[in-house]
Amino acid sequence: QVQLVESGGGLVQAGGSLNLSCAASGRTFSSFAMGWFRQAPGKEREFVAGISRNSRPGYADAVKGRFTISRENAKNTVYLQMNSLKPEDTAVYYCAATDYIYSIYDIHYSYWGQGTQVTVSS
Repeated sequence: QVQLVESGGGLVQAGGSLNLSCAASGRTFSSFAMGWFRQAPGKEREFVAGISRNSRPGYADAVKGRFTISRENAKNTVYLQMNSLKPEDTAVYYCAATDYIYSIYDIHYSYWGQGTQVTVSS
């Protein structure tokens, strides 16, 4: 079992930045690949970024070049640095953990945080 707690969401103007954090507790953090997903009102949850156990990152096309995912195993934490934010980035952002080496599919993730709201005003 692992528990995930996100933080760092908030309201920001278009073009601004936010840094999301996800703190994990329970099972050994380094044994998981991690992912960030988001869900906007009326839309399905979508993959944003993922990072493998050995810190290899991957990104959805919509955020490539603007978002950076990283992990710090010593602190049991994964981060999502979001720059050049756009109104269409507005969503609840979820952190998730998977036993897969890496995945962009939410069905592969067994553990989820409660989510943190990100709102980007135009």
